[in-house]
Amino acid sequence: MALKNSAVLLLGLLLSCVAMSSAARILEETVPSKEEHLPPKPELPKVELPPFPEVHLPPKPELPKVELPPFPEMYLPPKPELPKMELPPVPEVHMPPKPELPKVELPTFPEVHIPSKPEMPKVELPPKPEMPTVPGFHLPEPEAKP
Repeated sequence: MALKNSAVLLLGLLLSCVAMSSAARILEETVPSKEEHLPPKPELPKVELPPFPEVHLPPKPELPKVELPPFPEMYLPPKPELPKMELPPVPEVHMPPKPELPKVELPTFPEVHIPSKPEMPKVELPPKPEMPTVPGFHLPEPEAKP
């Protein structure tokens, strides 16, 4: 049933492609070019505009320089004087010499033999069944493009 539905769908797609390509070919042959389609353009009359009058702007007025009064010092908090700090001298530390560590010998590990994987028995599959065919139905061969 599914094979029949997919065959009908494929046949419908093939026919729609053929119809679209033939419709496009017909449209290309029958539509005139754009230049033949357009009416002639009417010529517009030329309009002369009067020249723009010159505009004279007055010169920019110079603004007076504004100077800010000096910032009075009375508003500033007095700078505190920090006392000079001297760090105490670092005492010398005498460390005892490092003791030598005894050499430790690690025991040798025995060799380990891993047994190989056992072989799996070969399994023979039954023969593949043949797909049933639909009698009297075959897809048409596509036409060669010119």
